[in-house]
Amino acid sequence: MNDLHIPASIETPEIKFEFSRHCLALSGVSCPENATGFYAPIRASLQGYLERLAADDQVDVNIGLSYSDGSSARAIRDLIGMLERAAASGPSISVYWLHTEDDEMAMEFGIDLMEEHRSLQFNMVAAETA
Repeated sequence: MNDLHIPASIETPEIKFEFSRHCLALSGVSCPENATGFYAPIRASLQGYLERLAADDQVDVNIGLSYSDGSSARAIRDLIGMLERAAASGPSISVYWLHTEDDEMAMEFGIDLMEEHRSLQFNMVAAETA
């Protein structure tokens, strides 16, 4: 399976899914005009990858969004749900939710996701503000 890399833009995050290394990352700002359209190929690639995971695979997911609008938050929640369903059948999936210490909205969103998705090894990672 080919890795997926989508460079960041003003409205979209960088997507760097290194399937070959079991490392998935989303970072930056997410407020695309059409979140469903932007995230559709990402969902499809992730689904294909998750279907090929072995029960003993270990996956690291780094999510560091400095801003996400409501449509993007739903898309991120959906991607986390896909990871949750895969983790429930065996693979170890660790999610690292990166946020700045003073970004309460990002922190609360991460905590909500952590509480909803118990099959994932969810890690809140606070960084100092600049």
